[in-house]
Amino acid sequence: MMRSPRELVGGSPAATYPIEFDGRELPAEEGQSLAAVLWAAGILAWRTTREGGAPRGAFCGIGVCYDCLVTVNGRPNQRACLVPAHPGDTVTTQEGTGHADLAV
Repeated sequence: MMRSPRELVGGSPAATYPIEFDGRELPAEEGQSLAAVLWAAGILAWRTTREGGAPRGAFCGIGVCYDCLVTVNGRPNQRACLVPAHPGDTVTTQEGTGHADLAV
């Protein structure tokens, strides 16, 4: 019988709190990165590229590649794999550079 990593270490689920992603409420646990919260909800892409609008999500998972950029509480270009989720965070899909309002 296979056991989960949580069962192997004797852990129990942590209390959850809500964050919002593109208008959808998601449960987050203390210590989870935003990428982990999104993955747990089955969301695999949360950024589009500057050229062509191709979907992107986590690639390296350690903050090196910048594929996982999101806008957090109005601040663009936040790496979802490094930013911890906080109660009440509002996270949105980042379109291109995240600075569409600055386009000329």
